[in-house]
Amino acid sequence: MLNYLWFFLAALFEIGGCYAFWLWLRMGKSAWWIVPGLLSLTLFALLLTRVEAAYAGRAYAAYGGIYIVASLLWLGVVERARPLASDWLGAALCVLGATVILLGPRFSPS
Repeated sequence: MLNYLWFFLAALFEIGGCYAFWLWLRMGKSAWWIVPGLLSLTLFALLLTRVEAAYAGRAYAAYGGIYIVASLLWLGVVERARPLASDWLGAALCVLGATVILLGPRFSPS
């Protein structure tokens, strides 16, 4: 369960870091937005290493599902656009997939 917390925190920092660049390059904000963007992306990378997984690729694959949920929450809270029901259905499928990826090694023969 702690993995999901690390994934969620990592996702917030990744989205925040990328959004800082979005503000600069797409919204015409100051280039100074690069500074918090880089700091946020650094925290994202550090947080993602906290996940309990034997292989980085498996952790990154599972992270993708949680990232999608965090992105929809960002859409709603920060950008104030309401996610569609189909967005949430897709996100639920992705979280289910992330859970299968994370738990799969426990149930697979070695």
